[in-house]
Amino acid sequence: MALAVLVLGATRAGAAHASELPLWEFGLGVGVVVFNDYRGASAMHAYPLPVPYFTYRGPILRADRDGLHGRFLNQRYVEFDLSANATAPVFSRNSAPRNGMPNLDSTVELGPSLIGHLWRAEDGRLRLDVRAPVRNAITLASPPRSIGWVFAPNLSLDYRPQGPAAGWNLGVLGGPLYAQRRYHEYFYGVAPQYATAARPAYQAPGGYAGTQLLLALSRRYPNYWIGAYVRHDWLQAAVFSDSPLVQQRSYWAGGVAIVWMISASSRMVDSDE
Repeated sequence: MALAVLVLGATRAGAAHASELPLWEFGLGVGVVVFNDYRGASAMHAYPLPVPYFTYRGPILRADRDGLHGRFLNQRYVEFDLSANATAPVFSRNSAPRNGMPNLDSTVELGPSLIGHLWRAEDGRLRLDVRAPVRNAITLASPPRSIGWVFAPNLSLDYRPQGPAAGWNLGVLGGPLYAQRRYHEYFYGVAPQYATAARPAYQAPGGYAGTQLLLALSRRYPNYWIGAYVRHDWLQAAVFSDSPLVQQRSYWAGGVAIVWMISASSRMVDSDE
């Protein structure tokens, strides 16, 4: 989950005036993320992660730290993106509420996202978008299996300040999450054979999965890129909030990353970055 936030959730660097930039750029770096074993778990861990950076500025297809963009519709109003997310494995022997239950495999979530551009300032430094990603979650076990679909509509506000803070990009993104019963059951269900006096059997329903708020800050220098984010989760009214595996309903997570530019195309193209 956190790697997707660091790489795909950083704010875009849209600007007011077109300029020539390389057709593609490639970089590689490192990051550290701190987050819960799963949403609602009390145990938190820090993970060092490799952070890839790739930008492609083609006429139809574009890839940047905000995702993969298909430029098939009028970009002034609508874009298509590739939405991604991931979760880390959870070893039940190290998780008090899951002790004695099967481990949770890592998952990856992939799917399309429709982005609507609601408003942009004339100078391009402030904009408001609405996003509607739909992702299928797949375990990374052998063999992989689908555990259901996730819908995460949100509002996204991007801001590029002037003055002493010029060059920084600030993003604020927030919205509810919804998921199928199978997805919630994977993380929050307790089968009868794993029930105890302190952990009663529980079947998780599908539906509302809480709300997230994310703040991201990034800056691109000539030879490197830096970024950081914090995210807050609210699970108070989630359909699975009464699961015995949910230990907290409001908490923070975050991460930082630095990427060094390794190579770039010699071909230059017009870009509004």
